[in-house]
Amino acid sequence: MRRITSVTLLTATVLILQVIIFPALNHNILRAEKNKIILQHADLIEGGETETGPYRSVSGNVVFLHNNITLKCDSAIDYEKENKIALTGNVFITDNSVEIYGENGVYNTDRQIGELNGNVRGRMLDNSLSGKSKRAVVNKITSQIWLKDDAIAWHDRQQMSGEVILLHLKEVGTSGKRKSIDEIDVEGNAFFAAQDTLSLSPIVYDQFSGKKMVILLNDKSKITGITLTTQAESLYHLYNSERQASGINYSSGDMIRMFFTSGILKQVKVMGNVEGKQYPESFRGNKKINLSKFAWREEENPFKQPKSLP
Repeated sequence: MRRITSVTLLTATVLILQVIIFPALNHNILRAEKNKIILQHADLIEGGETETGPYRSVSGNVVFLHNNITLKCDSAIDYEKENKIALTGNVFITDNSVEIYGENGVYNTDRQIGELNGNVRGRMLDNSLSGKSKRAVVNKITSQIWLKDDAIAWHDRQQMSGEVILLHLKEVGTSGKRKSIDEIDVEGNAFFAAQDTLSLSPIVYDQFSGKKMVILLNDKSKITGITLTTQAESLYHLYNSERQASGINYSSGDMIRMFFTSGILKQVKVMGNVEGKQYPESFRGNKKINLSKFAWREEENPFKQPKSLP
């Protein structure tokens, strides 16, 4: 009787351990499979080993898949133990929302972070924003993109620039497949310019600058607010209630806040050590009153649509 009881207890214990251990193992296997990077295509594959472990070298129309991320380049070296892929030549990274290009880069498979350099340019797939810089960092987990070194971006008829532009993306809708930008942070020599849509001749631009800038956008990729801090300046064109031009305002202060409705500038507030002047309407289009850092650089947009012939 004791022997039968012992066998019964042993069998029950094994069954319990199977219930506890196997699902956990299956979960870890599935998780590993989900995070596994797949080489979809390469013209040439070679292998080798270094002091840090084995590596896989591929070249010719290289395509990697990692979750919903696609990596393309001319050649790459996959360091499996280091969770790192070195990408060389015509590097391209994309998911369901954004695409970004560079000359060379590194992709960390464990942290899902891509670093690109050399003639970096990228855009949202819904064409809501495009930009360029010398370097970029893409963090899939935190949904952030950094454009670094002479960074500039275009949004509708608006342009923003600075030493670093940080784009933060959020999921739109319930499917989680599409993301849009909900915040843009610009650090160092931040500048914002917007073409005045009410003035067709001459074409003029509202201009704002500061050390730091924060831009907020809604789910439709329309700007709702902008805050500029430290050595903030503004130059914007005024209209009366009948939308007739009535002069140009220049202001400076510690902080400038702008409020937009349907993406159109409606109100400007200047705070702290405020100074300003009012230019008469005769100065409209006069380049001498532009802010010192103003430069409309639309021709540099790598994704600019060519103008159609009449």
